[in-house]
Amino acid sequence: MNQTSDDEKYMRRCLQLARGGMQNARPNPMVGAVIVAQGRVIGEGYHVRCGEGHAEVNAFASVKAADEALLAESTIYVSLEPCSHYGKTPPCADLIIKKGVRRVVVGCIDEFAQVQGRGIRKLQEAGIDVRVGVLEAECRELNRRFMTYHRLQRPYIILKWAQTANGFIDNQGQALAISTPFTQMLSHKLRAEEDAILVGRVTNEREHPLLSVREWWGPNPKRLVVDRQHPLRLQTLHAHHIQSLIVEGGAKTLQSFLEQDLWDEIRVETALLKTVAGGTPAPQLPAHVRVASSALYDHNQITVYHKEKL
Repeated sequence: MNQTSDDEKYMRRCLQLARGGMQNARPNPMVGAVIVAQGRVIGEGYHVRCGEGHAEVNAFASVKAADEALLAESTIYVSLEPCSHYGKTPPCADLIIKKGVRRVVVGCIDEFAQVQGRGIRKLQEAGIDVRVGVLEAECRELNRRFMTYHRLQRPYIILKWAQTANGFIDNQGQALAISTPFTQMLSHKLRAEEDAILVGRVTNEREHPLLSVREWWGPNPKRLVVDRQHPLRLQTLHAHHIQSLIVEGGAKTLQSFLEQDLWDEIRVETALLKTVAGGTPAPQLPAHVRVASSALYDHNQITVYHKEKL
């Protein structure tokens, strides 16, 4: 294999490892690291829990004593730029320099203001060969919540609704069960992965939704209810370190987000075998969307849309 294909292969392994931090790394990003020498992996790790060792630290800790001498000729692959500042842990860039590795391959730049290229410059100034941008789109996609939070100073916003096959979200204005037990479980899984969930006042008063994680494992998202007297202020959510927000409706609340172009992801569940005579129409998808994924579960289609340009 050539150098480029090797770099991509090991970066894919970094991404696999990074996903192990889905629940506990927050609000830090998910990061994986792999150390390679003489064509074999001699160490790997990921950021398990906020406040504990970063991916690079865990990767170096996994290197066996017999392989320590290989670090001088090794390459370390990291899905996100190594940090260069003192936070809850010391700078990973300093650790890489101290370990004396020959080469560093980075998936993408860290958009956190205290990093943003500083880690890479520190490595280069130490004489280390650095390559940046391997599987960059995939690495950015993995931490799209973290990236959006720091780049736009607001949470990553997921609009979510369920609709009948003929495009209604209720039955003549009355609440309608559209999800199946399995797709409801998937909804609760999503809740466990996001920081907060929001509904409008009418939905809250009419349906009294718990908005909790009952059919999955994990923490409940923060519960938010908004109306004209209590509008949503994204700056407040940012100040409270809420990196991601699910908006579950109803129709007016969802439409208000769409009209302001305040969304990053839309998830639509369509019950292909269920129709009603009439009711509240589902929101219309904006023009600038692309299908990120689509899957069929128990005759219900779940389609995830992203903006055409991230």
